[in-house]
Amino acid sequence: MEYTTLGNSGIRVSRFCLGCMSFGDPASKMHAWTLDPQESEAVIRHALDLGINFFDTANCYSAGTSEEYLGRAIRNNAARDRVVLASKVYFNEGHLSGAAIGREIDGTLRRLGTDYLDLYIIHRFDASTPMEETMEALHGLVRAGKVRALGASAMYGYQFYNLQLVARDNGWTPFVSMQNHYNPFYREDERELIPVCRQMNVALTPYRPLAAGRAARPDWAADTLRSRTDAVARGKYDSTEQEDQKIAARIREIAQKYGTTMTRVTFAWHFAKGIASPIVGATKAKYLDDAVGALDLKLAEEDIAAIDEFYVPHRVVGAL
Repeated sequence: MEYTTLGNSGIRVSRFCLGCMSFGDPASKMHAWTLDPQESEAVIRHALDLGINFFDTANCYSAGTSEEYLGRAIRNNAARDRVVLASKVYFNEGHLSGAAIGREIDGTLRRLGTDYLDLYIIHRFDASTPMEETMEALHGLVRAGKVRALGASAMYGYQFYNLQLVARDNGWTPFVSMQNHYNPFYREDERELIPVCRQMNVALTPYRPLAAGRAARPDWAADTLRSRTDAVARGKYDSTEQEDQKIAARIREIAQKYGTTMTRVTFAWHFAKGIASPIVGATKAKYLDDAVGALDLKLAEEDIAAIDEFYVPHRVVGAL
């Protein structure tokens, strides 16, 4: 495993982050395909065996049971100071108000079974709360020792920039990571958000790096419970299937050229683009093995250009 640093935080994370939206009680009715505690722990244990130390969840994933399952698995398999735990706040009552942030961090810590979080991520931009209120509340968590560093996710470049300015101008804690929507089929953040992150030395940890599997298999659709029931993924990708299948075909050609998998080519593409730690939402241990193999693959500049050739502008998805 290789490791990198989250911005200016000094926090060392593996080059892959295990996304934990796949873990949780399906009775929460968020997703029908989530794994139970034992299945979740098996995947988390395998991630640890591979050297993955970075785990991402959220207060809203499966009504908090994702956090519970992750916390239990970590306590059973790793020392707390050897892992980097990230969770999120926004999809809750009060969004990013000071009161909501104070309430939600305590719930997250309780469910994870820890007294601090390594990375606390705002899940979206909250237009209903003054930026100063949000950033002061987040800074207060850092000062109180409940949070080590701050991250953001899925917003417009100007919104992220303004939040960073508020932190800077008031001497508060800035963000060190951005979890945005990014993959070979969706590159809209290359216009503004990613350049802002580069300017501010903010690490990129994108979600949906494989476009919900569409950049990892030759067929656009898959006959799995997740594919059949994941309406969010269908909404993100299926309206541009005709255009994006050309990109998928190019990824497959490059995989055949190197005698490897589409998954590894896609993750190698991410690393060539300067991504720090893409989020892998694996439901089977073998998917992690495939992903980690990308660390041994270096694409030529002509490969990157070939994948990028067919990209066309997409409607913005994720920032709203």
